[in-house]
Amino acid sequence: MHRVAISSTGLFTPPEVITNEELVAAFNAYAAIENEKYAAEIAAGTHTPITNSSVEFIEKASGIKRRYVMNKSGVLDPRRMHPKFATRPDTELSLMAEIAVKAGQDALAAAGKTAADVDGVICAAANMQRAYPAMGVEIQTALGIKGWAFDMNVACSSATFGLEMAVNAVRTGSARAILVVNPEITSCHLAWQDRDCHFIFGDVCTAILVERLDLAPAGAFEILGTKLLTSFSNAIRNNAGFMSRAEDRNPDDRDLLFRQEGRKVFKEVCPMAAEHISGHLAAHDLQPTQVRRFWLHQANLSMNQLIARKLLGRDATTEEAPVILDEFANTASAGSIIAFHRHKADFQSGEVGVICSFGAGYSIGSAIVQKLAA
Repeated sequence: MHRVAISSTGLFTPPEVITNEELVAAFNAYAAIENEKYAAEIAAGTHTPITNSSVEFIEKASGIKRRYVMNKSGVLDPRRMHPKFATRPDTELSLMAEIAVKAGQDALAAAGKTAADVDGVICAAANMQRAYPAMGVEIQTALGIKGWAFDMNVACSSATFGLEMAVNAVRTGSARAILVVNPEITSCHLAWQDRDCHFIFGDVCTAILVERLDLAPAGAFEILGTKLLTSFSNAIRNNAGFMSRAEDRNPDDRDLLFRQEGRKVFKEVCPMAAEHISGHLAAHDLQPTQVRRFWLHQANLSMNQLIARKLLGRDATTEEAPVILDEFANTASAGSIIAFHRHKADFQSGEVGVICSFGAGYSIGSAIVQKLAA
């Protein structure tokens, strides 16, 4: 068995930004249009008016201040309220593959590696652009990587679940290195017309190069262990799928987009995640107090604060549990990887950190990593 390391990470950030102020203005304009449309029914008490959103409501509920998106004009159009993309012919690189290639190239360059050094690609994301051919194979081919590739979806835990698959391939010797990419175009599955969640998501793509330790560059992070957990719940759900056509579904049905029972998720997932992390650390004879940094899934600021408090017995500092949520919003599986990407350069040799994501499923994935000598 080989020892395994994260050699590098990569990040693609979309070109457009939507601030909370812009988002609120668009949502409230949409609400005014809808409330005027159903004015008679609202007056008669047979239709519930849409309540306006506000910057204060968004920031108190989530800690989010802005988000990156692939297209903002469609989202901010109160008569559309979702992104607008041009159809690409099958002969062109898909949009999801395009951003994954950019993040993958960033990760390869950071490690001083080329496509020839990698034996496979795992495309792990909350939503795939299509059913087949696999996005991973398209990304692999565009990068010039030989070997194999596949797609996997475990919602917001996709990156850490993909990380374990990559670690196992490298540890057993079936691959020298695996590139895990997490293209998250979450703006397409968000119900921008729903006040309770219209602010949650943003677009991004991350990449993780997982490699045999003896081939990894100096200063890489050895992966001491990974751990996965799933427990079925309907509290976070999206029913969109190929069977919708056979069920004669209306494409605009609310349940064909992201929806959640936010308070239930908060109450159930936070203790599960804290217990998962503490148990994982204990299996490696480590205590939470010995961890330099927790790179947690970036879904909600209060969730991360509570999980860190349960682990440490006190409030964590922003250095112990860094936040990128305010800038990126919830980027599904990519959130914990962005946190790791942005907040790992100051680690000293021997220091330990934990990457952990959690989300629909319920699903929780964690990786314990240790900085190697530079």
